[in-house]
Amino acid sequence: MKTYSPKPRDIERRWYVLDASGAILGRLATQAASILRGKHKPIFAPHADTGDHVIVINAKEVTLSGGKENKKIAYHHSGYPGGLTETVYSSLLAKKPAFAVEKAIKGMLPHNRLGRQIASKLRVYAGADHRHEAQKPQALAAGEFPTWNGLPEESRPEPVAA
Repeated sequence: MKTYSPKPRDIERRWYVLDASGAILGRLATQAASILRGKHKPIFAPHADTGDHVIVINAKEVTLSGGKENKKIAYHHSGYPGGLTETVYSSLLAKKPAFAVEKAIKGMLPHNRLGRQIASKLRVYAGADHRHEAQKPQALAAGEFPTWNGLPEESRPEPVAA
């Protein structure tokens, strides 16, 4: 039997909303990264983008566990000598909460072309409002993964007679 490789016609993309209010940043990021990569689908392949779109709302209400608000540091380098900037996560969450959540999720994706393509399906908002109501996103609870309804009818392979 040949190894299955997902075709573009087999990939059905859905939209999901994750509410970050009261959620732990790392657990929220792993859930979002898995959905973005498509690991909840049986057609998942590590070399193809089979994932869904993810909208994260209420990023300003996310928490860090273990006292990491004051211990964890975000680094950024300008590219110039002496251009390293260190920011404590408590101030990063206060100033740019959407960036902090986006940075955590992108850090759990592959660091290559495919990872950048997957990350383009992520939208993070600091508040409860988002502009993607037209896509009819489905709300997911913390730790919940979407169910898979199978391949579209027109792309199911015909059974081979033995």
